[in-house]
Amino acid sequence: MNETVLHYRLTGDRGTPVVFVHGSLGDLDDWRAQEDAFSHEHRVLVYSRRYHPPNAQQSDARVYSPALHAEDLAALLQALGLGPAHIVGSGYGAYTALALAAEHPNLVRSLVLGEPPVVLFLGHTPAGDTLRRAFLDGVLDPARAAFTRGDSVSGLRLFGDGVNGSAGGFDNLTPQARARALAHSFELRRELFADRREYLPALDCTGLGRLVMPVLLLQGDHSPRMYHIITSELGHCLQSDTVITIPTAGHLMHASNPASYNAIVLRYLAAH
Repeated sequence: MNETVLHYRLTGDRGTPVVFVHGSLGDLDDWRAQEDAFSHEHRVLVYSRRYHPPNAQQSDARVYSPALHAEDLAALLQALGLGPAHIVGSGYGAYTALALAAEHPNLVRSLVLGEPPVVLFLGHTPAGDTLRRAFLDGVLDPARAAFTRGDSVSGLRLFGDGVNGSAGGFDNLTPQARARALAHSFELRRELFADRREYLPALDCTGLGRLVMPVLLLQGDHSPRMYHIITSELGHCLQSDTVITIPTAGHLMHASNPASYNAIVLRYLAAH
């Protein structure tokens, strides 16, 4: 579909569909703590986005972008007959969910967005712009430089620690977790070498305000401050005051506090 093959799992045989969209350095197994909990009440779809394991390391002419991943997801939903669905995204998966809602609103019943990295929103204030420059100069650019010189381990370390705001986090991974991270080297290289205007595109605030589906914004209380600023700006654009902070959780809140995350999201989906 859409000139790619995507691995997916579909569980549950009743209720409205819920689609989980993983972030950077992620794949369909990121949602193990959600699949069983949600499949009692919903049909649950998890999948790996293009370039992410266990999908093939596909060398094509496409640019890694929310638009590309949204088109892939739209094709998958249409092929499986699952729209309109609740779309739950984490990190870059939330960016993808926003692009899907803008281009294919008929496929989206509601959005649950966990800290999409819409870094251009940081430029709206001097404090935010300082964080934006620090992220580009201190995380994305050095990680890209590491991959350029063939040092994928340093690239993964710089990106993973920077995105999650956890200095030393990569080095403290278990051997199994580190091997899993290394398996994402191909897709991360695709991310970092993408044209940044398409990889981290500007979002039209007025256009976002015209989205009619309900939106829940989530943030981790231990997440880097830049995500809290982005979430606030996004809430303003979406004209949504439904923002919930997940306690004792970082950027990967669905993994760091799945009990709270699952309860909050299930309650929200039941109301929509």
